Amino acid sequence: MAHDRIKAGSVSDASIAIAARNIRKIYGPTIALNDVGFDIRTGDTHALLGENGAGKSTMVKLLSGLILPTTGGLVVHGQPVTLRSPRASHAQGIQTAFQELSLVRDLTVLDNMLLPDPPVGALGLIRRRAALRDVCAHLDALGLGDIDPSAEIRDLDLNERQKIEIARAIFRNPKILLLDEPTSTLSGRDIDWLGDIIARQKARGTTIVFISHRMREVRAFCDRVTVLRGGKHVATEAVSDVTDEDLIGLIAGKADGHSFPAKPPRSMLSAAPVLAVKNLATDKRLSDVSFALRRGEILGIAGLQGMGQLELFSALFGMTESQGEIRVDDRPVTLTSPRDAVDARIGIGLVPEDRKTEALFLKLDGQRNVSLPVIDRYARFGLVDTAREAVDVARIFARLEVQTRALWTSVRSFSGGNQQKIAVAKWLFANSRILLLFDPTRGIDVGTKNEIYALMREFAAAGGSILFHSTEIPELDHLCDRVLVLYEGRLAADLEGDAINEGAILRATLGSGPASLNLQ
Repeated sequence: MAHDRIKAGSVSDASIAIAARNIRKIYGPTIALNDVGFDIRTGDTHALLGENGAGKSTMVKLLSGLILPTTGGLVVHGQPVTLRSPRASHAQGIQTAFQELSLVRDLTVLDNMLLPDPPVGALGLIRRRAALRDVCAHLDALGLGDIDPSAEIRDLDLNERQKIEIARAIFRNPKILLLDEPTSTLSGRDIDWLGDIIARQKARGTTIVFISHRMREVRAFCDRVTVLRGGKHVATEAVSDVTDEDLIGLIAGKADGHSFPAKPPRSMLSAAPVLAVKNLATDKRLSDVSFALRRGEILGIAGLQGMGQLELFSALFGMTESQGEIRVDDRPVTLTSPRDAVDARIGIGLVPEDRKTEALFLKLDGQRNVSLPVIDRYARFGLVDTAREAVDVARIFARLEVQTRALWTSVRSFSGGNQQKIAVAKWLFANSRILLLFDPTRGIDVGTKNEIYALMREFAAAGGSILFHSTEIPELDHLCDRVLVLYEGRLAADLEGDAINEGAILRATLGSGPASLNLQ
């Protein structure tokens, strides 16, 4: 395996879409990018890999015109450029579909598609009829014709919002398309949809920069790959020239992939249910669901997008009105709001699917994010004992290996992996007995995933209970003591022990194979 260290001028300018040259980006004491240089060939789909905090997001922001390098620069199609704003990036033919969606939630699909430069007529008025016609044709061409252009973004599922984010970037006919973790909210057929989109863009000659943590997609979609580690360029290779182990070694600095902790013997699990639901149903997508979650158990929830898993988790956290019975410690409970779920007598905590908009207050520091659900602990006579609060939060951060500066630094300045650990820390800090983890490893690096896996098993071993949904079937296979599969809002299978394997889970999620329902 020979690392590709292309120097400026060693390949003709016409064949290079993007050249990064000795780029440094410094935030105070933090060096986000340290003398990074690599080339991306015109017409390639080029993967950008690295752990959270490796510098990928910083590179995307540089190319998107959101920030400027401290030193060094970019060459786009042979011309040195200074991308001082997103508009300057757009002028170079660069469009970005962000992982942390840039859509305006209170506007319609149509309005978001037209931002920031809607078509205007001679009097400066937006030509909405023509714009609607063009947007509808574009969505139809992308297989998104079932999405209503008049629907507000807030009313769409997360995977639909991700598709609109991608569709908006393509709507502007980019020469360079940046896809920042585009599959983090997609699964199954939606990933196939993205693969078709990428193939069509490549056929048009579009250069695609693909940021992902999923090796399978890198192999399926990409020609070349650049690895960043600790803000430095490690290697640029042809995807066909490296194995998965090679790439993991380059990303992590050692040959270390997913490390799943051992499952305890089934005999170690308590027979008494901590959480039980009977005939649970919601107005949308969930009907007649019954199961029990035992003390010390990690219970997996599998299902393709939109099969009812989101409604199940929302109902169990008091966010969605439901029918049926919910029992905690064999006592019936009524969950009309998250406050009911968090109550110490119930002790449910939720790590939701979108940490940016649902789990964290990005402008607040880590200390306030973590202590907020139980801030009453530190309040006396209307004042908060911030010193005692800081000591206690620092203790939970140390346990999760979150940097101490998170106590006073806004969480938006941290990598996705560290943000996710802060989101988990909040519910450990609240002494939750039951954790609802909805795809908690989405969009985070291998190292942080392993930390969360170990934390889950440690929490269960201490007597906690976890309801765990993941879009990655290997996680369900290796982490869960039992796996329930949802299909069209109903339980299609209950897998336990040796019956848990990727094939059985996949067959059940697709609506085929025997359903072994052993719900109590």
